[in-house]
Amino acid sequence: MIPFSVLDLAPVIEGGDVSQALHNSRDLAVNAERLGYNRFWLAEHHNMPGIASAATALTIMNAAEATKTIRVGAGGIMLPNHAPIVIAEQFGTLEALYPGRIDLGLGRAPGGDQRVAMALRRTLVGGEDRFPQDVLELQALLAPAQPRQIVRAVPGEGANVPLWILGSSTFGAQLAAALGLPFAFASHFAPAQMMSAIEIYRATFQPSEQLQKPYVMLGFNLFAAESDEEGRVLATSLMQAFASLRRGIPRKLQPPDPAFEASLTEAERASLQEVLNCSAIGSPETVKHSIEAFIARTGADELILASHIYDHGARVRAYEIAAEVRAEAERRVVAHGEIARPVFGRCDLIGVHRAGLFVLRFQGGGVEWAAQFLGVFAEHGAGGDFGGALFV
Repeated sequence: MIPFSVLDLAPVIEGGDVSQALHNSRDLAVNAERLGYNRFWLAEHHNMPGIASAATALTIMNAAEATKTIRVGAGGIMLPNHAPIVIAEQFGTLEALYPGRIDLGLGRAPGGDQRVAMALRRTLVGGEDRFPQDVLELQALLAPAQPRQIVRAVPGEGANVPLWILGSSTFGAQLAAALGLPFAFASHFAPAQMMSAIEIYRATFQPSEQLQKPYVMLGFNLFAAESDEEGRVLATSLMQAFASLRRGIPRKLQPPDPAFEASLTEAERASLQEVLNCSAIGSPETVKHSIEAFIARTGADELILASHIYDHGARVRAYEIAAEVRAEAERRVVAHGEIARPVFGRCDLIGVHRAGLFVLRFQGGGVEWAAQFLGVFAEHGAGGDFGGALFV
């Protein structure tokens, strides 16, 4: 089973405050490490009453200080908001304090509305049009200093903090591929171009010193609970947050409301359905099937799970359930074989040994494979386009 990671926005709940949100974020990082998650990322957002991760480098430090092994980082820093040298210094400092554990994901959105963009002085430095150049400048500042280099990031130079490109469109996929960087797609809130972005990234990827082959991490919403009904109710907090944002009145994260969906207009309901397209909502068994189907459909190398749940205890429990789902999948893999790698191509269904275990003939890259696949066949029937994990 592929790695799972955690995306945290340090939610500020109705009736709570920023101090509580940052304490909960720290506690979630501790639990993520305990549960075996690969990374713990925080995201830059501004002017949002329900999000406390605006000073992203500081919230990363809050999580890193409480943990020992889990990777911690930004998912992401909105680079056009900042001078690249400032980000190099901040993340060079983090890397010096927590060596080998820091990730730096980079996005080009403002992390807020146009008023926020103005307040951040984005228009004085070229804004998002300069994003590719800013990434290259940051990359150079984090590399070892060159002879007679005039401007140096101290701390920062030589830190070689791993960079990621974040995106919600094909632009980020093209840039990540051209630079040979890992790509994280925001499918947890903007899934429309996900498959196109994945295809473009993998097809055009150029190996780099940091990364020899494409690596895709996908955002995925998680509302795991003991029953489908409870999971659906937990998800109404995020539904309320999206609806409020669309109405131009962002609020603190609201308590779950079982009656909320019934209050929506048809347009709002359709919008939320699209936003939540990449989600696992419900009982452990429902979550298991949702995650396996998503991995099979996308061939993701890693999932980063976002769980915008009002009650902190319920939120931790959701991540526990997802970790249990992953552990169970690992046990099944050990029982039947070892995962080789994600693959895409054309396959034909040869037979079914047992529920969830298919025997496939896979054709891709000029090679024909006969292998077993643990998960969900993309198109039940004689054959179809396929993406998943093969083991032999």
